[in-house]
Amino acid sequence: MTTILLARHGQASFGQENYDQLSELGSKQARLLGQHYATTQRRIDAIFTGSLSRQQDSARYFWETYQSSIAAGDVTPALDLSAPDSYVIDAFNEFNHKDVFIKSDPAFTTQEAIAAELAKSDTPKARLAELFNLAMQRWHAGHNDSDYLESWPQFNLRAQQALEHVRTQAAQLSHLGRDSTILVFTSGGVIAAITAHLLQQGSQTAYQLNRSLVNTGVTSITVKEQVPRLLSLNEYSHLFADSKRYVTWR
Repeated sequence: MTTILLARHGQASFGQENYDQLSELGSKQARLLGQHYATTQRRIDAIFTGSLSRQQDSARYFWETYQSSIAAGDVTPALDLSAPDSYVIDAFNEFNHKDVFIKSDPAFTTQEAIAAELAKSDTPKARLAELFNLAMQRWHAGHNDSDYLESWPQFNLRAQQALEHVRTQAAQLSHLGRDSTILVFTSGGVIAAITAHLLQQGSQTAYQLNRSLVNTGVTSITVKEQVPRLLSLNEYSHLFADSKRYVTWR
């Protein structure tokens, strides 16, 4: 029975011009997951990521910590950082959050316009989160699909294809046995879409799930007789290694 672990990337740079980079805390979260799996002797047979920097860097920090912490001789060569083509799967990339945000209000086409809107609030970060949630609701609602570079139905289909791609890869990799564990570093939207589909739920469930997913939280899926089943959702006990301050949602 194959187990596929979907890990959300570490904390990125919410509210910054370049969101697609890990914060210092985000890199620590990925290391904590690596330390946790090493300490508990959880074998990782293969690692995949999307092509976004925050996803690949999360995998790198995880792997560096994991392989240096686990008992010598017990490390499976799960990730070759020198060969991105062997582990990067573009289908695990997050939806285009900038496009989703801009299409929610034509006034938000420039950074200056967004900054002007946020300047009206005493709590700019909270206001930005509020505006983004409104944009997400519009995208998920399905009434304006033609507006987007990638509509929710298109993104949802891509997420399901990403899971199937990994399941197929697992069957083809010679070093993976029937009882193997695959770790994928991806993003909240992808995990939420896959989870909602496995629960036979739609876009509104996916939207609510996405809002609850913790950075480096892990969702487990088992594959038995080629059928994926949800085992657990958003597990993040590794983040309590040094108090709750490592638990974040952005």
